[in-house]
Amino acid sequence: MKFGTTETYVAADDLAIAVNAAVTLQRPLLVKGEPGTGKTELARQVAAVLGLPLIEWHVKSTTKAQQGLYEYDAVGRLRDSQLGDARVHEVRNYIRKGKLWQAFEAETRVVLLIDEIDKADIEFPNDLLQELDRMEFHVYETGEMVAARHRPVVIITSNNEKELPDAFLRRCFFHFIRFPDADMLAGLCCTNRLTVGLPLLPDRPILRPS
Repeated sequence: MKFGTTETYVAADDLAIAVNAAVTLQRPLLVKGEPGTGKTELARQVAAVLGLPLIEWHVKSTTKAQQGLYEYDAVGRLRDSQLGDARVHEVRNYIRKGKLWQAFEAETRVVLLIDEIDKADIEFPNDLLQELDRMEFHVYETGEMVAARHRPVVIITSNNEKELPDAFLRRCFFHFIRFPDADMLAGLCCTNRLTVGLPLLPDRPILRPS
């Protein structure tokens, strides 16, 4: 099934082409645009159209790439060892799986959204290069290699607040979502039932100036 305009989302032709190319060629899709242009919603719509589960990773200024793989709770293990807890003998009890790990081990193909990647440190994208390219990573505490059962559809969004590394950009399909023009605004109005004469909500008609 190919992605395109749905009943709840108006996709420009060039955006639909970029999404379908990224899905077909199994490469991450980097979507840039101003806030409010529908970048995050795009991933949700792609998941709905393709009938795939969605895993969302919302990046903050303090987010580290390692958190997307896994986190090892060394402090918790030390505390349990002092309390004589038997759990300390199994290191897996202190490993918290990140969003990439969840996507890699999913039983079916999923859509993985890495939202607002430009909020993180400049090295954040580079730290994910190998994992997104090879679709595998090493867990140092257990010695195991986690590889994707099914290559996820990766959609990465950016508000274009900072430049991303060239090495990262070369591994992605890129698309910039522009603010909608008049024709697309008309389509958006129809999609969201905002055309003149139709109520926004059943009991709340659109108010017009007197």
